[in-house]
Amino acid sequence: MHTVTLAIRIYSASQIRYVKDVLKSKLEGLRCSLEKVEATPAGRIKIAFSGEDEDVALRYLAKEFAVCPESLENLEKNAVVKGRVSGLNPNVDNLYVDIGVFQPKEFQAEIPIQQLQVQMADGRKIALKKIVELFGLCKNLPLTVKISDLAADNSVKAMLAEEQRAIFGIWIRSLLDRLLVLGATEHEVRDALKRTGFTRDIVDVEQLSLLEHAVVCKLGTDAVGLIPKVGRNLRNASLIVFSPRKVVEFFGESFLDAL
Repeated sequence: MHTVTLAIRIYSASQIRYVKDVLKSKLEGLRCSLEKVEATPAGRIKIAFSGEDEDVALRYLAKEFAVCPESLENLEKNAVVKGRVSGLNPNVDNLYVDIGVFQPKEFQAEIPIQQLQVQMADGRKIALKKIVELFGLCKNLPLTVKISDLAADNSVKAMLAEEQRAIFGIWIRSLLDRLLVLGATEHEVRDALKRTGFTRDIVDVEQLSLLEHAVVCKLGTDAVGLIPKVGRNLRNASLIVFSPRKVVEFFGESFLDAL
């Protein structure tokens, strides 16, 4: 039997059933039984499964959702880890990322402001709060990071992984607003758009993680305008706007060449 913690976070107890149904469907066809699906106190999804194909199932789930390292011993320098923004500390100018390390206690990876300036601001001395605002780095936003240092004091330093930088680059070059919806299923997001009549104003709904999505707006559609009505139908979700236009206006058009 394998017992692992997936890089999935739930926002309410009612979402356990949805996660369980998704996992069962993913394992369909494999000789493997899902024995347990539960949420940790921090909202992470812990599962246990067994069967002849359990090793295959583990590799598949790790690729599909990512598996939490759980302890610092399972982390290595230069490892690429799926995490999510957990907060920022303006006093020391660090962005904190939950990378799924919680044994023997919770450890957050720190991305220093200097690193963010190099990777997201073309080296310009931009304040942390401004970078957070421009790129929608809100709490629980899925973020793929690369571990840059494991210090003797057990602090973990990180930077954005190249694949994460590439995603932001694609978002900016598209010049399409995105409404980031954190804490809802794809069905709930699409249903909210349908109920409010905004389906014609969007290109697609991109899955960032199981319960986090990016609603891609059509050219000329302002994502801010979707929030009042869509938000009423997604009361338990957080809605954040990613606006390429604001990024380009702030940095200038030459910034596109630096991405």
